[in-house]
Amino acid sequence: MTTVTVDIINEKAMKLLEDMELLQLIRVRTTSIDPSVNKTWIAKYKGAMTQQTLHEVDTQLKELRDGWE
Repeated sequence: MTTVTVDIINEKAMKLLEDMELLQLIRVRTTSIDPSVNKTWIAKYKGAMTQQTLHEVDTQLKELRDGWE
């Protein structure tokens, strides 16, 4: 069995899914997306990384690469 998440754009699509369920081709489980979950994730990691100049990033990359050699 494979699980697929589908965003329903048109109600006609939901009717088609229900018909396929009646034919026992698929099983439809409806869930609602909780927007508060996304907001708490953003709040948790907001400010965790600071913006760096391109020169600083290049320097850090060079140091990391040199460490492997």
